[in-house]
Amino acid sequence: MTPADLSLTVQHAVRRAVDDGALRVDVPPRVKVEKARPGGVGEYASSIALSLARPAGRPALDVATELKTRLDGAAGILAVDITGPGFLNFTLRRESGAALVRAVRAAGLSYGRGDALAGQTVRFEPPAEARASVVVACLVGLLRGQGADADTAAGGERPYVHPGADETARLGTDAASWRLLRAAPHDRPLDGPPLLARHERNALFRVQYAHSRARRLLVNGAQLGVLPAYDTDVEDPLAALLRDHPDVLLAAARHRAPDRVARHLEAVADALLGFQHTVLPLGDEKPSVAHRSRLALAEAAGTVLAGGLSVLGISAPDRI
Repeated sequence: MTPADLSLTVQHAVRRAVDDGALRVDVPPRVKVEKARPGGVGEYASSIALSLARPAGRPALDVATELKTRLDGAAGILAVDITGPGFLNFTLRRESGAALVRAVRAAGLSYGRGDALAGQTVRFEPPAEARASVVVACLVGLLRGQGADADTAAGGERPYVHPGADETARLGTDAASWRLLRAAPHDRPLDGPPLLARHERNALFRVQYAHSRARRLLVNGAQLGVLPAYDTDVEDPLAALLRDHPDVLLAAARHRAPDRVARHLEAVADALLGFQHTVLPLGDEKPSVAHRSRLALAEAAGTVLAGGLSVLGISAPDRI
């Protein structure tokens, strides 16, 4: 379940409570859910009960209780807790590793896109400075990928971007884009020359290399007669990172922070490079179901890396 799915589920619970006569309020067009704060209960939280308490003429705790009874047992929700004056807190059911790789395979490079921001219109002031142009173009793509109507227009939003020159002619498109997008918009852009080094200290190289390793694992697996298995579970820290990818894209769009995507890709790449040695049989080891399921997870990681790089306008080479 994605945050957008959870938002709709809570909205439907409000609608059922209204239809049942338990609440006399207007059903809100959207319900905001947020990541639970450190030390909080569950994974996500919503203050919808507090928002509805006054129009309902009832204490927020009563409203939260009415909604909890309609949310308990909902698909994708493991537990609903009420905390404080009436906050709803949600613990989600985690999809299996097999379901995860199937979802990534079905969505392809679009994995993580959704409609959480549908109905929102965002306009950015056409930027005149080089780095701002790159950042705004990326933000427009991120917002559209979450369902928003995003573009540039005079008088629009002006996100603060620390200036930076376009060094495409000297660095090439990939390094020039990473240089401007990997640092937070308000920070200085990265130094360009280190991004051309084919070395593990170069995060851009690690991300692109990890993608090429995922592609090569599929080729090597086929040569060994090992094909990905999409119906067998495999759990690894890498799977948790892939599950987080939709949340990262949504947060990057909402907070105008394409650097969040780049940082997440670094984490996925590092996890994949640490995982790759367990994927295929070694020496006299015979292929097993575990190898096939690990290969499917590696394939999914490669897809996420390619999709994330495309969001940043960076290529994902099959071979490095």
